[in-house]
Amino acid sequence: MTKTTLVRRWRSWPITLGMAVLCCFSSLQTVCAQQSAAAKVSSGPPGTLPKLIKFVVPFSPGGSNDVYARALAQKLAIKLSNTIVIENKPGAGGSIGSDLVARADPDGSALLLISTSFATNAAVRSNLPFDPITSFKPVALVAKGAMVLIVGNKTPYQNVAQLIAATKETSNTVNYSSAGMGSIGQLSVEHFKSLSNTRALHVPYQGINGAVTNMIGGNIDYMITTLASVGGQLKADLVRPIGVTSLERSKFFPGVAAIAETLPGYEVDVWWVVFAPAKTPDEVVNNLNEAIRSVSAEPDMLALFAKEGAEPTALTPQQTAEYVKHEVERWKQVARTGRIQVN
Repeated sequence: MTKTTLVRRWRSWPITLGMAVLCCFSSLQTVCAQQSAAAKVSSGPPGTLPKLIKFVVPFSPGGSNDVYARALAQKLAIKLSNTIVIENKPGAGGSIGSDLVARADPDGSALLLISTSFATNAAVRSNLPFDPITSFKPVALVAKGAMVLIVGNKTPYQNVAQLIAATKETSNTVNYSSAGMGSIGQLSVEHFKSLSNTRALHVPYQGINGAVTNMIGGNIDYMITTLASVGGQLKADLVRPIGVTSLERSKFFPGVAAIAETLPGYEVDVWWVVFAPAKTPDEVVNNLNEAIRSVSAEPDMLALFAKEGAEPTALTPQQTAEYVKHEVERWKQVARTGRIQVN
């Protein structure tokens, strides 16, 4: 090796060494980035939950979504030894809070508790900022229960058969009401009308209270709503229940016939589901599902659900996902049939 060659090689070493260092540094950055991303998903063994969990309720405080979320949060915090906070993010029929969770880190730190409106909103709104199926991973079907078909005391209807007969008359002037366009109350009646081949004029209100008040006053003939929303009026005999929406009679109203006894196949449930962001690991979802099912079966939670005429379920995350998908699809079909669209 000549002196000139040795000098040339010696002079190239700093460049070669620098490139090697850069390559090592680049590889180290990649590994660190991967480890950091993995740490966001799990800070411990598979299924480990963050110490701080946020329950997002996409409605104002006071409703069933909020009440259930707070009761669950209190019990889960003890069971999981975690801190759980409630964040109310109302607006756009629940879409604002739902979108917040859809975009959150998929590590179990942000959860959504929402009712049947999740499916009905997807059915009547074409401009949602998320996909109701692919943007979320269902965690648990917390509870579900029947609704009730009520009529005004000034109407002659004593049962579902009489109501159907009246709404099939060519000169009928029967109307029904709901808490608003695209609500579960409207879609439930539209499903009822479709199966019974009947007609009735929809009179929407901004909330159920105005609708019930006008039914008591004799201006509304019938509606389908939750038991909790008319519990006081039912006890005071201000309105008349003639059917429940479950396939069989509800244990909360055993003396009221199921609509399906007159209209076979009719079934509607109100439900409450906990969702996580779509990419949340299965281990995290399974652990949350187990914990939610456990605390939901406690006596005070059973009593809380009963106020809505609901009961907890034992569905797995996979079964919950199938249930939610079916609900979204069925209400989309009802909305298409009834030409119901809200933008």
